Amino acid sequence: MTAAVSDVAFTPAVKAEQARRGSRDGYARMAEKGDWSNAVDDRLSAFIAERDSFYFGTASADGQPYIQHRGGRAGFLQVIDRSTLAFADYAGNQQYLTIGNLSENPKAFIFLMDYAGRRRIKIWGRARLVEDDPDLVARLADDDLDAAPDRAIVFEIEAWDRNCPQFITPRLSGTEIAGIVAPLESRIAELETEIAALRGEPEGG
Repeated sequence: MTAAVSDVAFTPAVKAEQARRGSRDGYARMAEKGDWSNAVDDRLSAFIAERDSFYFGTASADGQPYIQHRGGRAGFLQVIDRSTLAFADYAGNQQYLTIGNLSENPKAFIFLMDYAGRRRIKIWGRARLVEDDPDLVARLADDDLDAAPDRAIVFEIEAWDRNCPQFITPRLSGTEIAGIVAPLESRIAELETEIAALRGEPEGG
């Protein structure tokens, strides 16, 4: 029997808990009729291109987990092909937790959040460091930064799924807030000009 894509997350232990708590049959039917995907489609590509941050999970060989926040300009996490993502890795605090974990355990996880739209995407896969491909590193670099990336981190997708919006508190970035406020400020300026004209005040007075 061919393994389901969702088996990357639904391990035997997880399935046992699902069975014990009553949700296993539903997830088994999902796997049979339309399981999770392991390839980037247009919707996922567009979602990734809009993100300016994500959470990157790794673990040591003995299973000690580590979650790291990654941020940059929108689209800094790039789609290389239908099964591969990549991003530039810059010098940080030199703890090298992510790099150390990947040196002994390639399993990794990407968690993407759209707080404003109350959407989230979970991506399971394997990651590796790439330090001998200057063209790839240059492609991933942010030209707006003074620093040059040290390497690329390439992520091979094994499965991805989207979550429901329940319990996601909407939050807006500065750019999103500016987009909302700008037309309001413009309208306020127009009204102030109209009021000044009705009062017979000089423009800008």
